Amino acid sequence: MQLDQPLSEKEFDELDSFLLSERSPEDAMTMDMLHGYLTAIAIGPETIMPAEWLKRVWGQEDTDVPKFKHAKEEERILNLIMRFMNEVLVTFEVAPKEFEPLFVEHEHEGQTLIDAEAWCWGFWEGMELRPGSWNEIWESDVKDLMKPIYLLGADEIDEAELPLVEDPVKAHKLALDLEANLPAIHKFWVPRRKAAVSTVKRDEPKVGRNDDCPCGSGKKYKKCCGADE
Repeated sequence: MQLDQPLSEKEFDELDSFLLSERSPEDAMTMDMLHGYLTAIAIGPETIMPAEWLKRVWGQEDTDVPKFKHAKEEERILNLIMRFMNEVLVTFEVAPKEFEPLFVEHEHEGQTLIDAEAWCWGFWEGMELRPGSWNEIWESDVKDLMKPIYLLGADEIDEAELPLVEDPVKAHKLALDLEANLPAIHKFWVPRRKAAVSTVKRDEPKVGRNDDCPCGSGKKYKKCCGADE
């Protein structure tokens, strides 16, 4: 199956069912959380490769791994996740203003409201892959674009801000603001986005691990300054 094909409703349900199944780790992301996570990776300040971000889909620990029945099922599920990510990437590349976050709807006092909390948790997880690299937008004149994500996704917010998220109607308004802000957040990072791999020019000859350390300690490089490599 090619990556450029969006998920069908059946495939969406298939991935959703697997993430919620007992064969996924207890801390595995739900579909709305995964969508927020992938969005942060897609529009953020640095390109992050799947080999790194895929692990966090299943949980925070290295022991959080899914129990696939066989290699074919693993390939199938990972393919669905990659195509889910590709949908996000393509939409922002082609028509960012048409991007629709995967929010949950719920009924409150006769109204149908949207709940963006889990989506924002996922977005926050995506930012945590490169926390320092997001500082530029938080310190910029467009920092208010990030406020709904902070209020709904951060682990801790100021006590005075709690009424903004605890009231379902106000939380619904934050979700609408967030959706409206995403194209501008994407636009902020487009000229600043860094590639996944940078080529570094070496000004000095490479030191072999069995050579004497250039710091002058008298030790082998591998047992001195190269010990951390």
